[in-house]
Amino acid sequence: MRAQSDTFIVELLTTNGNADLLIQQAKEFQPNAVVIADESKFQFVRDALKDLPVKVFAGTDAITQCVQMSEIDIVLTALVGYAGLKPTLEAIRAGKQIALANKETLVVAGELITSLAKEKNVNIYPVDSEHSAIFQCMAGEWHNKVEKIYLTASGGPFRGKDKNFLSTVKKEEALKHPNWEMGTKVTIDSATLMNKGLEMIEAKWLFGLTPEQIDVIVHPQSIIHSIVQFEDGSMKAQMGLPDMKLPIQYALGYPQRLKSDFKRFDFANFPSLSFEKPDITTFRNLALATEAMMRGGNLPCIINAANEVVVEAFLRDRIGFLEMSDTIESCMKKISFIAQPSYEDYVETDNETRKRALEFLPA
Repeated sequence: MRAQSDTFIVELLTTNGNADLLIQQAKEFQPNAVVIADESKFQFVRDALKDLPVKVFAGTDAITQCVQMSEIDIVLTALVGYAGLKPTLEAIRAGKQIALANKETLVVAGELITSLAKEKNVNIYPVDSEHSAIFQCMAGEWHNKVEKIYLTASGGPFRGKDKNFLSTVKKEEALKHPNWEMGTKVTIDSATLMNKGLEMIEAKWLFGLTPEQIDVIVHPQSIIHSIVQFEDGSMKAQMGLPDMKLPIQYALGYPQRLKSDFKRFDFANFPSLSFEKPDITTFRNLALATEAMMRGGNLPCIINAANEVVVEAFLRDRIGFLEMSDTIESCMKKISFIAQPSYEDYVETDNETRKRALEFLPA
């Protein structure tokens, strides 16, 4: 926004609990309103902004309400996990265009979200680097049949490691991603390959694909962000340095490519690019997510809820790295399967799965 101030106006800023950053950005961009989900920090934020013409709200319900503001044209949804579902739904109902960085929204309720977006004539522009890459490769190609897409994965910090090694790893090791700087939850998901499994489900809904049309390939350098293969056998790939600024800008500026001063890729620094199949036997989360994608219904909601619980438990040293997959699989077996869930079914599934996952955790 700082570099594109002539193009965009910030109307609303939200955060879960990072009050200091919210205050800093509110002072710089002076939006119409800000929301801090953590209500205990409301007074702190309001006092810090009392001399500015910025409305201050608190609580998760306030986020859902504020995204419907008439002044807003496009909503960048970047909340972490299941929390992004309800605000995104309400933004779509209000006719706002969506730049989606919260993959869990489509993982949990892809059919509901895409149907509502179609009904409201709302576009969903992908922000995840892999889905942005597919979107960019499809520009000018929407009339051509896609045979397959390949989502690339770095392999995370434990690429090539076996189960004996993984049985003793700690969160400090799992949080050392080789290429990307991300939040803790996404970084752990990358280490377990769950992130790539969730991205497969998201891609299914974003691009109207069948599970058979979606594949994952490990690409350690993270330069090719994803690939589209058309029915004539031709393949298109989007390349660039691992930096989220570009896909965010592309989503917000689409269909234009806005000029930027982002660091440029230099072929001389990457004399070779390599690819390999993912190890789904060792990294079972990818196999579990693939099963959920194939079966559909509320099963993706189940794996997402269970995964959010076990990642938090792993970050608190309550569960081992490999045990995360065990808990997710147990929830997939124990929670009732619903083939055509409603929104209320998703809410109930999420609640029930979280309770069951906590029961599976070691005492």
